[in-house]
Amino acid sequence: MAVSANRLELLQIADAVAREKSIDKQIVIAAMADAIQKAARSRYGQETNIRADINPNTGEMKLQRLLEVVDTVEEYAREISIDDARHRNPDAQVGDFIAELLPPMDFGRIAAQSAKQVIVQKVREAERDRQYDEYRDRVGEIVNGSVKRVEYGNVIVDLGRGEAIIRRDELIPRENYKYGDRVRAYVYDVRREQRGPQIFLSRTHPQFMAKLFTMEVPEIYDGIIEIKSVARDPGSRAKIAVISRDSSIDPVGACVGMRGSRVQAVVGELQGEKIDIIPWSQDAAAFIVNALQPAEVAKVVLDEDAERIEVVVPDDQLSLAIGRRGQNVRLASQLTGWDIDILTEEEESQRRQKEFVERSNLFMDALNVDEMVGQVLASEGFTSVEEVAYVDSDEIASIDGFDEDTASEIQERAREHLERIEAEYDEKRRALGVQDELREIPGITTAMLVAVGEDDVKTVEDFAGYAVDDLVGWKERKDGETKMFEGVLSPFGVTRADAEQMVVAARLKAGWITEEDLAAEAEAEDETEGA
Repeated sequence: MAVSANRLELLQIADAVAREKSIDKQIVIAAMADAIQKAARSRYGQETNIRADINPNTGEMKLQRLLEVVDTVEEYAREISIDDARHRNPDAQVGDFIAELLPPMDFGRIAAQSAKQVIVQKVREAERDRQYDEYRDRVGEIVNGSVKRVEYGNVIVDLGRGEAIIRRDELIPRENYKYGDRVRAYVYDVRREQRGPQIFLSRTHPQFMAKLFTMEVPEIYDGIIEIKSVARDPGSRAKIAVISRDSSIDPVGACVGMRGSRVQAVVGELQGEKIDIIPWSQDAAAFIVNALQPAEVAKVVLDEDAERIEVVVPDDQLSLAIGRRGQNVRLASQLTGWDIDILTEEEESQRRQKEFVERSNLFMDALNVDEMVGQVLASEGFTSVEEVAYVDSDEIASIDGFDEDTASEIQERAREHLERIEAEYDEKRRALGVQDELREIPGITTAMLVAVGEDDVKTVEDFAGYAVDDLVGWKERKDGETKMFEGVLSPFGVTRADAEQMVVAARLKAGWITEEDLAAEAEAEDETEGA
């Protein structure tokens, strides 16, 4: 069949639009068919069910009116009776459609304009879908583009097949771009919005630096060296922790490169940002000591439950460890995920002395002993009256200057003190209206009952409503800093596991759950772990 000039022109237009917008030619042809259908309805009536088909090979266009086969016709423009339908097609059934071929039509100006709008809209939607699908899969990659314009400090970047934005707060400080500048950035988010897909780029994201190292260091690209964590103060300083899977390759040396060539390439892209490359260690203390470089560390004390570490440095190293405006310790904290407290040796000595005096005074008051005995107990490592009361008496008797009678007397006084305190707490617990049955929860003490009573929890049902976080506290990490929120039982050193057991025991006692529920849950967890 010979293709007419009009048909050939139709295919050429569809092909040109598809190439220009980087979308499938079939989408353009389908958009044209939709436009023709809309124009035809404006001529034959909006209630008419019209279908337009365009042959993608020949450009031939076929216009049909579809009539639904029904028992009783109610809408003559859309339906046909079963009897009339069988005159045209003997096999017609109710629910089928009969197609009537319509003559070719000439578009009027208004119909043509309407058709053009439909085509433009469909092509724009297809282009947006193509952009979204393409860049959604590129989140986490580095892209290159040229600056198209700068609006209120935000940089609009032409990526060739789409437009992206680097918001002002995602630019490295003191960076200035103008029209036509080449820019390299990290794709951190792609969103489908009303005005089309929005591609968000960043030059301050920690992973931007990680990806730059991946491009510069072949060992990272090949997986021999792994980047474990990154912390940045954009435009000023950064720390990156690396580890090698091959013991023969030094991860720090590989990232630095010959005469610093590799790290300098990254520094140049980041506008001179100073980069500390830190060897990662599974030992948290060793890793944190490395992260605080170039400062020297004398001693570390870890609190693993709170993910907090106390670092003691020589007096002359304090400013180096903290860094300008706290930069060094802040980046080390972000890199390791631990909260870091820095003390000088002198400050630590003063604190230890203060703690020693406080413990000595505690024993003097509680046990009614003189200052020397209180200091001896504190210097021997005893930290609480409970410890003195219930430790093996031989441990106290073995202290220089003490004998069995002295040990027995000290322990007797300690127990009397604890009984007196317990009685005071129990009286306060009763005054608060906390019920006796709460005592039956394993692990809970009278002092704890006073604390929950002050939190307006009086019954087992009330206690069963607690979440574990309510009891032991929780933490939220924001902007590289962790903020701790105290729980009701935080002052008592209750662990998360102990708090969970208390809540479960209360819920069992209140009848909220049964032993069978717990057994089924444990079995399900075992199956999940086994899988």
